[in-house]
Amino acid sequence: MDRAALEKALGGTVFAGRLHHFTTIGSTNTRALEQARLGAPHGSYYLADEQTAGRGRSNHPWHSASGDGLYLSALLRLPLSAQQLVWMPLLAGLVAHNAIAAVTSLHPDIRWPNDLLIRDRKTGGILVEALAEQDGLRPVVMGVGINLHQTSFPPGLATPATSLDRETGTRISRQQLLVALLQSLHRELLPLASESARSAALAAIPARIAACSSWIQGRQVAVHGPHACTGTTLGLDERGYLRVQTADGPVTITTGGLRTLEN
Repeated sequence: MDRAALEKALGGTVFAGRLHHFTTIGSTNTRALEQARLGAPHGSYYLADEQTAGRGRSNHPWHSASGDGLYLSALLRLPLSAQQLVWMPLLAGLVAHNAIAAVTSLHPDIRWPNDLLIRDRKTGGILVEALAEQDGLRPVVMGVGINLHQTSFPPGLATPATSLDRETGTRISRQQLLVALLQSLHRELLPLASESARSAALAAIPARIAACSSWIQGRQVAVHGPHACTGTTLGLDERGYLRVQTADGPVTITTGGLRTLEN
């Protein structure tokens, strides 16, 4: 990385001067949570060249080979209630979607609640974790993993994978994507810091997600997890949960994963 260029690009954002870079680490999210408990400031971010214990939602492993991807966790201290935390994985999806689009002109599909797909192949994942309030603010760790340079993937993945290099036919700059992602996140954080703007910003997320997701409305899906069912997606409710029309009527999915329903 060109640290001087990175800091210049992030000037004026909450992330300026707050990089923690690791050649190898177990998990950037785990490190960020540890540092949050120790009082690390808002805007601290943790970047790894390689993760040996990268993880996604429900502790699913995230393959994090050295130099092949963007492995990032940002520590945010936000004035959010427990109910408002539901929006953070969706907001992270919008941040990552916008960053990838800005750097590559690709427009990844957001698969509720936390996956980024290109041509139904997974290219990114999101893991948001939070701690109890500290001094009136809630520490939130927003982890993002994006496949950049991989040409092959481990066998047996639940969803076939791809990388930005494979999809564009060019080598995508990790630093450029990092800058785009943190700049996008900074913009999204601004209204959340304002009590007068926060509610409207969160209320706008369902429509924004629907505009860049083929999974939210009218998709036949199989839901995996505690609310396992099959049906057609009906959109997000006012809390950010997914509604699905099943044979027995509409249900609300608060957690779990989606797959295309096999005919």
